[in-house]
Amino acid sequence: MAKFSPFVLAPPILFTGLAVLFYLGTQRDDPDGLPSVLVGADPPALTLTPLQPIDGFELEALGGEGVKLVNFWASWCAPCRAEHPNLEALAEEGYPIYGVNYKDDPEKALAFLDELGNPYEGVAADGEGRTAIDWGVYGVPETFVIDADGKVIFRFAGPITQRALQDRIRPVLNAAQEP
Repeated sequence: MAKFSPFVLAPPILFTGLAVLFYLGTQRDDPDGLPSVLVGADPPALTLTPLQPIDGFELEALGGEGVKLVNFWASWCAPCRAEHPNLEALAEEGYPIYGVNYKDDPEKALAFLDELGNPYEGVAADGEGRTAIDWGVYGVPETFVIDADGKVIFRFAGPITQRALQDRIRPVLNAAQEP
């Protein structure tokens, strides 16, 4: 008679455990969202350099009246190119957008904006990625919505597509404008 080995049960138990973890992971309310400790807080300091000859911006620009967006982007980022028309549309609607050019060659960044247009109220370079780290950026593109009180109210990781604009960004912008 063969002896029973407890290791025979290990693969089915391991499989069941992984299946349960996978199932629980798919049941999140926002499967595309990434958590951000900034939501509800003041934006962190900006460690940026000017992207001459374009006007830059300071942290103070993110406070005060109206809803604003901060968009981390780079010329080498294909999704940044894809989202650009939607940023231009938001800028044309009157939403101030501040661009943080992430770890990019300044000449290539300027060429990107010359080619596609500049939807930004101000642009500054984050050549070392320090500001991106402080803001908790996972990768570009990434966009933050700032309310009239100067608080971060939303973070969107990834390109702002038409669907993302309609389903995710606009509801946040509309809610932030309500009295």
